[in-house]
Amino acid sequence: MIPDRPSRLLINRRHGTPGLVVLPEAGFRRARAEIAAWPGYAPTPLLDLAEVAAAARVGSVHWKDEGGRFGLGSFKALGGAYAVLRLLVTELARRGVANSATATELEAGAHRDAVRAITVTCATDGNHGRSVAWGARRFGARCVIFVHETVSQGRRDAIAQYGAEIRVVPGNYDDAVREAARMAEAEGWFVVSDTSYEGYTEIPRDVMQGYRLMADEAADQMAGKAPTHAFIQGGVGGVAAAVAIQLRTRFGPDVKVVVVEPEKAACLLESAEAGAPVTVAGELDTLMAGLACGEPSLLAWQELERAAFAFMAVPDASAVDCMRLLGRRTPKVVAGESAVAGLAALLLAARDPMYRALLGLDAESRVLLFGTEGATDPDLYASLMADGG
Repeated sequence: MIPDRPSRLLINRRHGTPGLVVLPEAGFRRARAEIAAWPGYAPTPLLDLAEVAAAARVGSVHWKDEGGRFGLGSFKALGGAYAVLRLLVTELARRGVANSATATELEAGAHRDAVRAITVTCATDGNHGRSVAWGARRFGARCVIFVHETVSQGRRDAIAQYGAEIRVVPGNYDDAVREAARMAEAEGWFVVSDTSYEGYTEIPRDVMQGYRLMADEAADQMAGKAPTHAFIQGGVGGVAAAVAIQLRTRFGPDVKVVVVEPEKAACLLESAEAGAPVTVAGELDTLMAGLACGEPSLLAWQELERAAFAFMAVPDASAVDCMRLLGRRTPKVVAGESAVAGLAALLLAARDPMYRALLGLDAESRVLLFGTEGATDPDLYASLMADGG
C-alpha cells in the first residue's frame, strides 16, 4: 500500500511497571466539562479505514480525524486554549480580581483590563501556538509566540491571525522553548507550554488533560469494542501520554500503545533505549514539523516509560506516502505531515514479519490511529500532494 522503507522498532522493556499518577481523574472531568461546553464543540469523526485494514492484514483500522477541531485544524485546540483559561482564572483569583471567573464571563469582556495585563507565551512548531493564541484572543489576554527559524511562514501566519506577536528564534524547537522561558522570567509573562520540565508541570498537566478528550471521544465512538493497538505520534510525548492514560482508563491495561516519531527526532525512542530521558541534539530536520522535538516532556515521560508498549521511528518519506494514500481514497482524508506517523508505522510494521510478531498484529487486531492534524500548512500540503502526481 506504501513502499517499504527502513524503520526502527523498540519494544519497551519497562512496559506495565507501576508508576506515578500523572493525570488525576478529577482534572480530566473538569477539562471535559469545560471544553464540551464551548461554542462549536463537537466530537471529531472516527473513520473506518477498511482498505488500510485489508492491506495491513488486521481486523480493523479506525482513524480519529482531528482536522476539523474548533476550526484550528488539529487536536491541540483541546489543550493550549484550555490551559490559557485555567491560568487566567487562577491568576485573576490570585490578584483579587475575581474568585471564580468563567469562560463565558471572560469571552463577554468581564475583567477586561485585568486580563489584558496578563501575557501568555509559548514555543511552538505551529499547532500548539495556534491554540494558545486562539485561547488568548478568546479570553482577552496578550500573547507572544516563539517559533524556531524553520517553522514555515504559513504556520507563522496562522498563529498571527489570532492577534499573537510572533518572535523567531535561531535553532530548533527546544531552543525556542528555552527562549520563551527566559523571556517570560524577565518580563513577568506566563508560559503555557505543552512540554514540562522540573519545576514546571501544572500548566502542561492542564494541556494534557484537554488532550485526553480526543481519546475519550474515540472510546465512545468504538461502541465498547476496545482497540488492541493504538499508534500515536510522539513529539515531546504529551499527546501520547494523554492517549495512553485515557485508553487505560476506558479499556484497561491491555491496549498496546505504540509511540511513533520521525527518525530524525526520536527522543522518546532514544530515552526508552537508554532507560532515562535523553536529548536528541541537532537541527531535528524532519518534514513532520509538529514532531520535531529533541527533549521529552517530564510528565509525558513519567507515563510513557511504563505505559508505552513500543516505540517506533519512521522516515519522512513514509509520511508523504501516507498523506498521498489518504488523499487518494474516497472519501478523501486530508492529513498533515505530522498526522500520519502512526499510519506509516502501522503499514511498515504490518509488512515486516518480525515487527508484526513483536507487536502482536494479526487478523483479529483492532487498530486505532489518531489523525492529529489536517492541512495546517496548506501550501506545503498542496506541494507534497502535487509532487505525487
